[in-house]
Amino acid sequence: MSSDLCALVADDDAFIRIDASAILEEAGFSCFEAANGDAAWTIIAQEDCRITLLFTDVEMPGGMDGFELARRTAARCPDIEIVVASGRVTPRPGDLPAGASFIGKPFSVKLVLDHLKSRLPEEKKPHPLRG
Repeated sequence: MSSDLCALVADDDAFIRIDASAILEEAGFSCFEAANGDAAWTIIAQEDCRITLLFTDVEMPGGMDGFELARRTAARCPDIEIVVASGRVTPRPGDLPAGASFIGKPFSVKLVLDHLKSRLPEEKKPHPLRG
């Protein structure tokens, strides 16, 4: 991985996962990918909080949905920025951990990049997102 800033994209839809990873890589992140919450959690545990950004879907197969993944991630690695995305589910109070944000699907390159530019602290922005 070339960038010091790593993102993890968790989505069971391979096309959306690849698209989101491409957007984040163009923005300057190195990306890990996971097809469900359990696989994403394994990557977070293995990478020992090296990940800067978690970008996760809500509805995924397996034992952990995106909301639970976001809450567990925030508890284990509070410095990870978290973006949760869904086209069918809107977060209710308590679904998202403090500091996490939500975007609707379908998302565009511009929506994701604008969201990251406005939400990420300067030190967690890859060079293409700065300025």
